[in-house]
Amino acid sequence: MEALLCSEIPIRSSINDLSSSSSSYTWPIIMASSSSFPTLMDKDNIPRFDWDLSLSAVVSSPSTGSDAIGAIEFDPSGEILATGGIARKIRSYRLSSLLESSSRDDHLSCICTPAKLSSLKWRPDLAGRVIGSGDYDGVVTEYDVERGVPVFERDEHGGRRIWSVDYTLYNGSVVGASGSDDGTVQMWDPRNERLEETVRPPGGGAPAAICSVEFDPFGGPSLAVGCADRNAYVYDIRRLVDPVVVLDGHTKTVTYARFMDQHTIVTGSTDGSLKLWDIANGGRVVRTCRGHVNSRNFVGMSVWRQGGLVVSGSENGEVFVYDKRWGEPVWVRGFSQSDRLGSDRRFVSSVCWRQVDEDWCTLVAGGSDGVLEIFSGQRS
Repeated sequence: MEALLCSEIPIRSSINDLSSSSSSYTWPIIMASSSSFPTLMDKDNIPRFDWDLSLSAVVSSPSTGSDAIGAIEFDPSGEILATGGIARKIRSYRLSSLLESSSRDDHLSCICTPAKLSSLKWRPDLAGRVIGSGDYDGVVTEYDVERGVPVFERDEHGGRRIWSVDYTLYNGSVVGASGSDDGTVQMWDPRNERLEETVRPPGGGAPAAICSVEFDPFGGPSLAVGCADRNAYVYDIRRLVDPVVVLDGHTKTVTYARFMDQHTIVTGSTDGSLKLWDIANGGRVVRTCRGHVNSRNFVGMSVWRQGGLVVSGSENGEVFVYDKRWGEPVWVRGFSQSDRLGSDRRFVSSVCWRQVDEDWCTLVAGGSDGVLEIFSGQRS
């Protein structure tokens, strides 16, 4: 069972195809039959993109070796951007400087870490100062970004790779969570070192890897968990006994689980689909989105809650944006060409929306070659 499980888990540092196209375009609407063609009566059901989104900056990788980006995170203010990956470095940037700089590679700080990184998350109570990381050695480490030093460390996953970390402010306290190859979600209070809770999703056989954890960003008591057993789970953190909702519908590993709102969760899977779930009604599938290519890698998935948009990376080297109202992508952009890796070895490995604006949107995508591309837009 263990060997089978490992073959199902996507590899962040795997290399796949990259499209040679770098232009953006609207995804064509493909109808199943002539009777499905839209009419004037249902024109509102035609997928459309309500934003003018264009490339604003390209940040080259300063590394000469492999530098696949596994995590991109904005701090709560939306001003500071941090990246991490297999180069064992946390780089932080000021967004305004990236958009204004001609060199496009200036960073505020660069922290060297002892292991490859799979996940980053800013501490919500120490905005822009402390960032938590999950690494391939199974350790959660928090770093003071200004001083570049570790300030907190947890090693509760038995050396098994951590795929995801998250924090929440609940009832005035900070709670952290990490999900790992060991099949557990560990929850803790960063103010002390004692273990608070261990969550093991249900299922027979060997424990399935936990690929994604996210607390309800609206302050509720829910925790979303994406798992290699092909399911996602929603827990009430006040009573971590059994999941309150099981999201059963993907056919392969669930790599991401993100809240669109308090009642809707978006999941991504290596079955090549995204799904929107109504968790207020027992976990009903609201919509399935397809278009991007994803069969074995972590390609990144991020939700922009104010705009109702979901972005996914792809193994063909393109960025796909979906509107929660439709199943087809509304915007697709090919990554720029790079000399660092051949076109058959590059893919989009991480994506992130900036959350703070309503009338402007900012999207950041990272590649398996360590290159960042920043897209900015406003309502059309």
